[in-house]
Amino acid sequence: MPINMPADIAHIIQLAIAPFFLLAGIGALLNVMANRLTRVVDRWRKVEGFMTELDPSVRHRHVPELAAIDKRIKFINGAIILSTLSALLICLVVVTLFVGQLTEMDLSNIIATLFVASMAALIAGLIAFLLEVSIATRTLRVTPHLLASKAGDMIKRPIGDG
Repeated sequence: MPINMPADIAHIIQLAIAPFFLLAGIGALLNVMANRLTRVVDRWRKVEGFMTELDPSVRHRHVPELAAIDKRIKFINGAIILSTLSALLICLVVVTLFVGQLTEMDLSNIIATLFVASMAALIAGLIAFLLEVSIATRTLRVTPHLLASKAGDMIKRPIGDG
């Protein structure tokens, strides 16, 4: 049966719209993740830089922060790798859609497998991202003098109460 190329290509493009929206979303996530990685690396360099100038007797106080930063770098890097893999698998879904339509082969099992693999990679990437954010939140330390009110009284209630 001859392939009606313009109609077939238009149909394939219609099928590929959803994956392209997914790619746009993953691209936005990758942008956020890359920005977080940049900030974490900058913090690493800053802490490492001033630690070399510290007296060895007080240097140990900053080792836990460096350890947390190291974990954050690993998690955000993993999140970027997994999210990029997810985007690449979505690209393969689109390519496979075109190949299947143009060759009239039934590639639906391959397309489904690629899509499920993409979602699994995206889920794993989002979990790694969540772990990085969790570490960042846990390592936030606000010193009491920064919480002092103008009258000099300490704020004793948790943030968000009242």
